[in-house]
Amino acid sequence: MSWFWLYLPLHLLTVTCLCHSVKAPITSSQQSFKTNLFNFYHSLILADGKETTIHLLKDIPKRYYFALEESRVLAPFSITVTPCDVPIEWSILVYKSPPGKATPGDHDTQEVSKSQKTSSIASTVFNYKGNSVETYMGMSSHSALYLLEFLSTERDTHITVYLTTDTTSGHLYPELPADPRIDVIGIGHTTVTLTWKHSPSVLQHRESIQYCLLVNEKHNYKSLCAAETAIRSSGMKLPPTLALSLSPYLLEPQQVMILSNSELSIINKVSSGEVRQVCIGTKNTYTVPSLSPSTQYYFDVFIVNLLTNASAAYTGTFARTLEEPEPKVTELKDGKVIHVVLDGKKQKFYSLQYQARHKKIHFTFQLCRGQIRVHITRNGKTVVSENLSGLRYFSLKGKLLDTYLVQLRSTEEFNSSVKVQASPHFHKPLFPLLPESLKIKSFSKLRTCRSVTIAWLGTQEESKYCVYRKRIEEEEIWRELQNADRCSGPESRHKSEKVLCKYFHDLNLQRAVTTETIKGLEAGTLYLFDVYLFGPTGIPVRYHSKVVKTRKKC
Repeated sequence: MSWFWLYLPLHLLTVTCLCHSVKAPITSSQQSFKTNLFNFYHSLILADGKETTIHLLKDIPKRYYFALEESRVLAPFSITVTPCDVPIEWSILVYKSPPGKATPGDHDTQEVSKSQKTSSIASTVFNYKGNSVETYMGMSSHSALYLLEFLSTERDTHITVYLTTDTTSGHLYPELPADPRIDVIGIGHTTVTLTWKHSPSVLQHRESIQYCLLVNEKHNYKSLCAAETAIRSSGMKLPPTLALSLSPYLLEPQQVMILSNSELSIINKVSSGEVRQVCIGTKNTYTVPSLSPSTQYYFDVFIVNLLTNASAAYTGTFARTLEEPEPKVTELKDGKVIHVVLDGKKQKFYSLQYQARHKKIHFTFQLCRGQIRVHITRNGKTVVSENLSGLRYFSLKGKLLDTYLVQLRSTEEFNSSVKVQASPHFHKPLFPLLPESLKIKSFSKLRTCRSVTIAWLGTQEESKYCVYRKRIEEEEIWRELQNADRCSGPESRHKSEKVLCKYFHDLNLQRAVTTETIKGLEAGTLYLFDVYLFGPTGIPVRYHSKVVKTRKKC
């Protein structure tokens, strides 16, 4: 340690002795020297009874001081250091006041003399290296100056330090139970249930204490500030609407996610997986939902004082969710149509299996509702993987007795449904020949108060088209379009909604367009129009619904 750092503590110690000694008289020059010195090094004095945030630069030590007065009895004090990122090194040195009294006079020469004589009095009372929260408890009855030295050798970081000389009036940090472990009491495919023993602080201050849970796939965190540092360093800021600064008195308060008791909100997605945090009040049992099967998760519980924003960490644990059970497989038979309804909330695959009795196989999918992802493998190798829309055909060529596995999954949060058929390629198609587009077009210039003109594409095949209309309100538009079952036929419609049926085709596809003017409508009214196409087998295909409003004034 350089002579400067030895010389400075001795000056501070001397000033401290001058400040607190009632036996030695203090001249005005001594008082001025003491005041100027303490004002100059004020930023180096560690505050008593407050949590101080300290920023450390790599390989540059940082030093803080605090002084204790002489007392007739042993005076306790404690220092708690919380690393908020990488491991650090920190130590406590004490400079005890030498025997003898400070006398007034030429104190400048006395100070230099003392610094040379008492440098050996400095001693190290504690040192630590790591990233755990560590507390040092000490006792002192002599006037002494303490030096705290902090060093980060890995990278720039920050820590929090809490010094208190009042160990009887309560604790800044919430208390942990005698057994601070987290117990795993239930494991499912997508859930893990945890429990832990109550903190004594919860029983005493229920209104201002709550538990916060952190879930991630990387490792456990030893403090809440370490967890939040990891979240921020990944590049995503905490949402300001969810982050709550819990104490306006702290220099740099931590921020805690305050969410509803039932909500587990994703704070951030990083390369190692999701990092989630939720505060659950004073419950000491919680089931973590929406996990991935066969995945190892790390769980940390922090007890947080909402008034001081201080927290204490339970001993973290980890658990691996159960493997997802093999999905049930439904057998597909030649030419048979299967109607599959998929649960959007569970996001699970529905599996169909087909064993080929011919080299060419024709798969047909008619999307009825929602959005669906289809994945087809042949003998374990992927041959199709895409999202479905409308009516979709896949013609695949393989070998006799090839095994095809069709997996379907809803890509939306609500339920989706689809009709599926597998048959040899040369069989007559189940569904009619379709035009390039299933959209219905309306003509604004031909729209009147009492009529609407619509058009749609046809095909080269003679087919039957039926038009239906339905009066709707503006607030019903989204629901009608979203919930429309494109596999349902006219049998689901009221008879009064039927407008007409007509046959139409054209060998020239460029002219395969038909129009229809629907009359007898009410002015300024919204109508939902549907067209159904019937092929040789009689199975209908529904065009995309069209909403048109008649003119209000003509």
